[in-house]
Amino acid sequence: MGYCHDRSPRRGVGIIGLSASRGWAARAHLPALAAVPGFELRALSASTPESARTAGEKYGIPLAFGSAGELVRRDEVDLVVVNVKVPHHRELALTALEAGKMVLSEWPLGNGLAEAEELAAVAETKGIRTFVGLQARSAPQLRYVRDLIAEGYVGEVLSTSVIASGRGWGAEFEPGGAYLLDRTNGASLLTIPFGHTIDAVTMVLGEFTDLDATLATRRPKVRNQVTGEQARMDVPDQIAVNGVLEGGAVASVHFRGGLSRATNFHWEINGTDGDLLVTGDSGHLQFGQVTVHGARGEDTALAELPVPAAYSTLPALAGRSTEMAYTVAHAYEQIRADLADGTHHVPDFAHAARRHRLLDHIERAAGF
Repeated sequence: MGYCHDRSPRRGVGIIGLSASRGWAARAHLPALAAVPGFELRALSASTPESARTAGEKYGIPLAFGSAGELVRRDEVDLVVVNVKVPHHRELALTALEAGKMVLSEWPLGNGLAEAEELAAVAETKGIRTFVGLQARSAPQLRYVRDLIAEGYVGEVLSTSVIASGRGWGAEFEPGGAYLLDRTNGASLLTIPFGHTIDAVTMVLGEFTDLDATLATRRPKVRNQVTGEQARMDVPDQIAVNGVLEGGAVASVHFRGGLSRATNFHWEINGTDGDLLVTGDSGHLQFGQVTVHGARGEDTALAELPVPAAYSTLPALAGRSTEMAYTVAHAYEQIRADLADGTHHVPDFAHAARRHRLLDHIERAAGF
């Protein structure tokens, strides 16, 4: 349920790709680390020495470098966070592993299955602890759903259905987001929101034992929302996966690019004794911004199921569940507990490679 705190010394963290102007690291990792006892942000690297110095001054981080190689060589850094675009994950994660550092890489781990398997193999050979940012499974709401299923809230699970919107990959794209439209970059509707969501679904209900899939690009041309210029998109904007999960439950998952005027995240779990419903405003389940409803037995209608307080043991995050840092902080708290207790609850590079295999299987099943 919750995670216990210990009195271990703080571990030094270095973030590769922390910008002074924008980005996921500033919005999520910085406030998350500030909320979790046991970590200290000690270093950052950026694309140039000047940008690194600017970021270091803005955030009060003492060690700021213009290259990842300088960061990973510092003794003050115990855990290296790889927070850059997907095509650069492999190179930078390998740099950290070669320096003997623990690594937390954003998801997707690699640009495709081969890179993910290579990184997992290197980490295993070197015996280095690794973590991957599949933080949806750390969200209190989803750990609560997992436990409700395990405790028999719905009885035997008969089926599950997900319908979701990716927010991105619709008719328009944001400036700077063109790289998400190019399949060769490995950052797509399939790998990002679908990948995060399917990881949480399988955490709760088990892995697929059989599946079929359809992938399609229904909008091969999309528009820059600022300039109006057209750009080519060759990643799927429609994903439909149907199959059977461990235990026999039938699963249906449909992701659409953009946003719908109707439903943007709706996940039902139907069982012999009850039903659960998880809803949110987009298919980016990694943000953890969802609500849980349920009904069972003689109940005639769904009712909200508030998440028990024991699922969040971070006082600094009280009342902040809508922030981007919320699930990331819970992932860091679980990393802290794993390192203190010698457990392996947070997904590592080997887990990430398995998840990449599922995505590869889906692409092959769809002939995409």
